[in-house]
Amino acid sequence: MKPNAPHTHKSKWVWAKRGLTLLFFILVPVLLFMLLRNLEWQEVKQALQSYRLSTLAIGVAIALCSYTLFSSYDLLGRRYTGHKLPTRQVLPLAFVCYAFNLNLSSWVGGVALRYRLYSKLGLDVATITKILSLCLVTNWLSYLLVAGSVFVMGLPELPPGIQVGAMGLRVIGAMLLLAACAYLLACRFARRRTWSIGDHEITLPSFRLAVTQALMGPCNWALMALLIYLLLPGKVGYPTILAILLISSIAGVITHIPAGLGVLEAVFITLLHPQYSKGTLLAALIGYRALYFLLPLAIACVVYLILERRARKPQAPQQSPQHDTVNQR
Repeated sequence: MKPNAPHTHKSKWVWAKRGLTLLFFILVPVLLFMLLRNLEWQEVKQALQSYRLSTLAIGVAIALCSYTLFSSYDLLGRRYTGHKLPTRQVLPLAFVCYAFNLNLSSWVGGVALRYRLYSKLGLDVATITKILSLCLVTNWLSYLLVAGSVFVMGLPELPPGIQVGAMGLRVIGAMLLLAACAYLLACRFARRRTWSIGDHEITLPSFRLAVTQALMGPCNWALMALLIYLLLPGKVGYPTILAILLISSIAGVITHIPAGLGVLEAVFITLLHPQYSKGTLLAALIGYRALYFLLPLAIACVVYLILERRARKPQAPQQSPQHDTVNQR
């Protein structure tokens, strides 16, 4: 019986995760129904029609800047691994992966699509894994820094009845900042730079590269929040919008719902309904999804077809240089 114990425990954990995911799939629509059952959809239509063309154009520009910045994470991955693919190949590939990631989950866009497209350009699995790992670390490092900062400031103001409270939120923020600082300090002072986990190696980036991660990532979150702030009437400050976006993002990760459908809306309506009507909030979030999710996805589908058509496997796969910049400090 003992040899089967780990397998049994693993199976139970897998089923527990599936059950939790199913539970969230049920709870989120129910919560949305409870929040929106009295919604005047005519108000939503009027709010959407009220946006000026110039406002939408600025929104598109903000989304473009954000996608360009996020796609540049893969340029950090190129510096980290030392592969030689040109920028003109890396940026379109990363853009496609990011757009599919946001709309269809990280497993589709962030992982599967990235492996497929990079392998077609000649990179080996180990190099692609390192690029993917650095992009994930960059995204989470930026979340720790931005969320930690706004939570320490006591933002957003939580409605009565939420057990965390303002002090609990500040404690969480401080813990997030400590985790981010620990990573940066490890990149600067750690003597051992590489660890082996099974068949994979994890190598700390240089301190300069880590600082670049810490600068680029928060700017991307700031642009995402700026787009929502642009679409909402100016009753609530930008830092509050940023804080609520960060909460909704982590809620979307927990629920495993692609594009956070329903989660984003539920969080914003719950935390901002005293300041805005439900119709106004929903209209702004519909606009946000159209500009930041759907429009880039439509473009990414076209770019993906072009990449698939142009990509060809080189005779010899590209390898990372043996002496790359990873261990430089």
